[in-house]
Amino acid sequence: MRVVVVGAGVIGLTCAHRLVRAGHRVEVWSRDAFEDTTSAVAGGLWYPYLAKPEDAVTRWSAATYDMLSILSVRPETNVTLRRGRELFREPVPDPWWMAAVPRLRRVRDLPPGYADGYEFAAPVVRLPAYLHWLVDELAAADVPFTHQDVRDLADVPADVVVNATGLGARELVGDRELTGVRGQVVRVADPGLAGWTLDGEHPDGDVYVIPRGTDVVCGGTADAGPDPRPDPDVAAAILRRCVELVPELAGAPVLGHAVGFRPVRPEVRLERVGNVVHCYGHGGAGITLSWGCADDVARLVAG
Repeated sequence: MRVVVVGAGVIGLTCAHRLVRAGHRVEVWSRDAFEDTTSAVAGGLWYPYLAKPEDAVTRWSAATYDMLSILSVRPETNVTLRRGRELFREPVPDPWWMAAVPRLRRVRDLPPGYADGYEFAAPVVRLPAYLHWLVDELAAADVPFTHQDVRDLADVPADVVVNATGLGARELVGDRELTGVRGQVVRVADPGLAGWTLDGEHPDGDVYVIPRGTDVVCGGTADAGPDPRPDPDVAAAILRRCVELVPELAGAPVLGHAVGFRPVRPEVRLERVGNVVHCYGHGGAGITLSWGCADDVARLVAG
């Protein structure tokens, strides 16, 4: 069966990987190079963020956790398992996605100002190196890549088309439930942090510190702003919050800034309509849901 995957972010590339392994003749069409997708600037921490519905997201997250754990033993994938913790200023219940994690426990040595927290080991993916690995895997399987700005899925000559266009689906299929949530991050040199840290209730915005060996992704924001350019004032505020959370970051050299737009909708859309399988709207959890969603896409393609 000839399958064309439209979109070269982490969802599109992972779907293509699963489909070619299932024996299909797969092509990847994309308007943007994979280095220019939102996936390429993501922090890469496995964490179900801005994605619903809860039951399906938990299932997809669990499958992806398992796959990324397997990949973490292969250095060329740029996936590692790192322990980390999320801290809260008030007591909180267990997270709704807890079943997706092999072991999650409460933090006992809470820092001043925090009343609760939990810790667990999570996959951390170094991007865009991980996307390079996926592309190399697909190239080894003779999957062709085509630079193509698709305006109508009906014009794509294939037995099945997989729509993995992320935020682009808003215009491509007229999905007005899909919105772009702006995320700005700062990358700094890794001073040797052992694990990742999140502040789940900071009054001034998202705070996350994700060490990836060569760098640390410091974030972030979650707003509706349309500007793709990093804001210097916002970057300074991000760094202040992150150093407050993780003092070891003080003085770490800044390596770069980035902005991405998370494709958020009330629920991830994963369904087959005619010869089109839609798979988009993963919010801030593209990496987290990628392999689980790709499994479902493969089943829908097979009919």
